[in-house]
Amino acid sequence: MTTRIACLGDSITRAQFSADYLALLGRRHRHDPHHRSHPPGDVHPTRFGVNGDFAHNLLQRLDAVVTNPPDVITVLIGTNDARASLPGYPVEQAMKRKQLPERPSPDWFQRCLSDVVARLRAETDARIGLLSLPVLGQQLDGAAAQASQAYSRMIAEVAATHEVSYLPLHERQTEELRRADPPPIPYREATPAAVIGVLAQHTLLRRSLDTIARRRGLVLTTDHIHQNSRGATLIAEAIDTGLLTQST
Repeated sequence: MTTRIACLGDSITRAQFSADYLALLGRRHRHDPHHRSHPPGDVHPTRFGVNGDFAHNLLQRLDAVVTNPPDVITVLIGTNDARASLPGYPVEQAMKRKQLPERPSPDWFQRCLSDVVARLRAETDARIGLLSLPVLGQQLDGAAAQASQAYSRMIAEVAATHEVSYLPLHERQTEELRRADPPPIPYREATPAAVIGVLAQHTLLRRSLDTIARRRGLVLTTDHIHQNSRGATLIAEAIDTGLLTQST
């Protein structure tokens, strides 16, 4: 039996600048089909990721998901909402680029995410899982990491209110960073030029995302935001253990 999964999110799900957690998720089952924790059969993830999306943008594009409802839906959104709360983030440009009707705020994020989940619950029979956010940066006491933690708490609240699964990605990544004890590299907001720079290194110079991350002293990301394979593996694991191992 094939389990169809719709993975909703932003650039981390789109995987142009990030290691592809959808591919890793599929591979976990293909390589280990007889593992006792995995249900028999394959998983077929479908990507609904748009670069730069806020929770508001995701809410506008749910038709494609509910028209052909999958068995499982994962939602990984809020990284851009959290970034918008940090000093130095170009909020006005983002509002213009993403056609946001109001200034990003924690309260608006929580309302939009709640509306996303309400519609998915009303119009599909899918098992739904909300992932907490990847850690922003790698200084756990820094403002960026604290913002991703605060928004993750809101995600947990929305999951509890709507009685859907909460997948503790932020907590897993926090543990991983504590274990790795990385150098205290300050968080830098990823400008469009910086993101394109990573893409150029990856596609033109054929450098792996992990090589780019290692050269920068980053453990889970290439640029404090987008995931290397270690960060993406934690996303795949959170989905797998939180949603897929429950199926029979």
